[in-house]
Amino acid sequence: MSKADYVYGVLLDEIRSARIPGGTALRAAAVAQRLGVSVTPVREALRRLEKDRLISYEPHHGATVVDLHDDALAEFYGVRAVLEGLGARLAATRITPAELTNLRTLHEEMTTAAAPDRAELSRAFHQRIVDIGGPAFLSAHVRAVRATFPVPPGASLWLDDEVAAEQLAAHAQILDALEQNDPETAERAMINHIQAAATHRTTRQ
Repeated sequence: MSKADYVYGVLLDEIRSARIPGGTALRAAAVAQRLGVSVTPVREALRRLEKDRLISYEPHHGATVVDLHDDALAEFYGVRAVLEGLGARLAATRITPAELTNLRTLHEEMTTAAAPDRAELSRAFHQRIVDIGGPAFLSAHVRAVRATFPVPPGASLWLDDEVAAEQLAAHAQILDALEQNDPETAERAMINHIQAAATHRTTRQ
């Protein structure tokens, strides 16, 4: 791993997890000192983060972490609903018994896991469905969308037992539609599930 890759990885994780919140100025010299590297790899990492649309450059201010407000939150979930809804529709026509078993295993793990683990398993569950439905193009687009939106640890919907139960029930509906090779129901269940998550996130802002 190069020093630029190292710096990029650290900053990416800190921004995605909102440990560096939106609106924070990133000074290359300060980042370099904190991470024990020279300024050059930090500048390279910042350029990559700008391409990821996670930071922006402003005259006389330098690099700043993008501050995502309610409009961005609505757009994020709207894009996810469209893309992942299509992924579920396509997956319902392509899924194999082995892939379905794998998804059901993930779902079962979510029912007993702790909240942070549930969040990770849920991301894997959603991504795997899209991987099945749209491996050529759709899968990469969904990964890119999810990678550019920070979710603070305290904002995870899996921390609320009632909301977590709703999400598990939605996952079960999606699984049933996939098992029945029902594309319309799978798509609608996925869209409803993501829209419900958007509503919960918005009310927590």
